[in-house]
This record gives sequence, C-alpha cells and structure tokens, in this order.
Amino acid sequence: MSRARRTAALERLDGLAALSTLGEQLRARAAARALDERSRREQAHRLAREADLFRDEVADAVPLAPSGRADPKRPPPPAEPRQRALDERAVLDASLSDEIGLEQYLETDEALSYRRHGIGADIVRRLRRGEWTVKGQIDLHGLRADDAREALTAFLNRALRDEWRCVRVIHGKGLGSAGREPVLKAKVPRWLVQRQEVLAFCQARPNDGGAGALIVLLRLPQR
Repeated sequence: MSRARRTAALERLDGLAALSTLGEQLRARAAARALDERSRREQAHRLAREADLFRDEVADAVPLAPSGRADPKRPPPPAEPRQRALDERAVLDASLSDEIGLEQYLETDEALSYRRHGIGADIVRRLRRGEWTVKGQIDLHGLRADDAREALTAFLNRALRDEWRCVRVIHGKGLGSAGREPVLKAKVPRWLVQRQEVLAFCQARPNDGGAGALIVLLRLPQR
C-alpha cells in the first residue's frame, strides 16, 4: 500500500474515533437530561401527594373562634409623644390660677370640707374620720405663693406616680404672714380644685394639723 493510501486510511480511522466519542458524549448528556426530568417528575408527584394528604387530614377542621388576642402581624401602634404630653402638663400645672372661684367646681359645707361634683357626701365623712391612711405630706408653711404653688404641683405629681391615695397638705394658719392674713390657706384650695385628680379634701383633725392643713383624697390613674 502506498504511503498516500495509508495516510488516508489513518485519517478515516481518526474520524470514526472522533464520531464515536461525540456519540458517547451525546448519549451521556441525553441520559443526564432524562435523569433530571425523572427526578423533577418524582418531586412534583411527591409534593402533590403530600398536599393531598394534608388536605385529607384537615378536611374536618373547624376554624377557631376569634380569641381577642393581638395579631403579631399587625403594625405596631404609632408612638405616643409622651414627653410632649408631660411638658404640656407641666405648663398646665404651672398655670394654676389664684383667681378661680371654688363654687363652680366644688360643693362646700360649714365644716370646711370640699368635694368635687359627683362625689358623695359619705366620702367627705370617711375622709374626716381618717379611713384612708395618709401616705405622704408636704409642708408649704413659710413659702412664698409662687414657690408654694410649684412645690404643691410637684408633690401631687409624685403622689400620683407613687399611687398615694390620701395625702396631707400643710399650708399653715397665716399667723406669721404680713398683716396676719392666711395667704396660702386661701390659695391652696383654689390650686387643688384645678387638679382633676383631686376628688375631695377637708380640714385636718386637730392632731393632724387642724386649721393649718388639709387632708386630700386623690383619684389614682387607671392602669
């Protein structure tokens, strides 16, 4: 065989080998695709079977009645500007008037007791008898009017914060004031009636300060 024929024969053999390799690669790829497709079908079938089983299990289920519990998925309520409210309350407290008339806010009697409209007379009688324990007191005696008003405001705020239901406010008898006029004795009741938390007050018993002090009953904030 001539050299040219041998070369041609070798080239044909190489071509056949290349075709064989390409065929094997194509078959391998087809087999891989078939395997993937079978896996997808099996997975889809399994998911469908599980879904059917779940539907069968809950077919007789009855939805629970509303329980009133908070839904955790609901958006939280908007933030309350608590500091602004406190600031506004502080301004209101500081603006307690000396000129307010007691008659429009309170019922009075000859024994120097006071109760807000809607508060029964029995509350005042019980207050006089000392049925509520005095939890705290403030002595305004000797203070200037502006200082006394500020101190009383701070004291009442503390009483509400600490949940003191009954407190004593000592205003003095005014014997040491200029002209011996009881300035704070007249002003303190007017300041007290402007606080919505004050339900009633009465003159203290002799052993609690007598005419120089008031026993005050407060409405505590609701929780």
